[in-house]
Amino acid sequence: MRVLAVDPGERHLGVAVSDPTGQFARPLTTMRHTARAQDAARIVALAVEQQAEVIILGSALDSEGQVGPQARHAEKLAAAVRALTTKRVVLHDESFSSQEAQAGLRAAGKKRRDRRADRHAAAAAVILQSYLDANSRETPPE
Repeated sequence: MRVLAVDPGERHLGVAVSDPTGQFARPLTTMRHTARAQDAARIVALAVEQQAEVIILGSALDSEGQVGPQARHAEKLAAAVRALTTKRVVLHDESFSSQEAQAGLRAAGKKRRDRRADRHAAAAAVILQSYLDANSRETPPE
């Protein structure tokens, strides 16, 4: 099952997609934020194009695990996406995904300019991999 994930930011939306088996995440693209309705339509179009069955939206909780302004933004975007599709739309905690993505890009030897361009999609891949790992099914014993 292919899954699409979005890291919704104030200016950019990072997008990642899983492999067809739903085990591995990879960065897909970064989109510039325009308006919620337009962002939602582009997310749904990418989900259809990528044949994703589930759409994950990163939701940033504050340090106490409470819903803050960023999480409310993600909830509103999720509602707009749900209004446009019958695909399952899930909010998933994205705490520290940007920092983890930056560290991964730095470890991969990416130059600062390249890290800046790739960080949103890389953060979406971190969110997606977290979701996939948390929801993976154990393989039955032989």
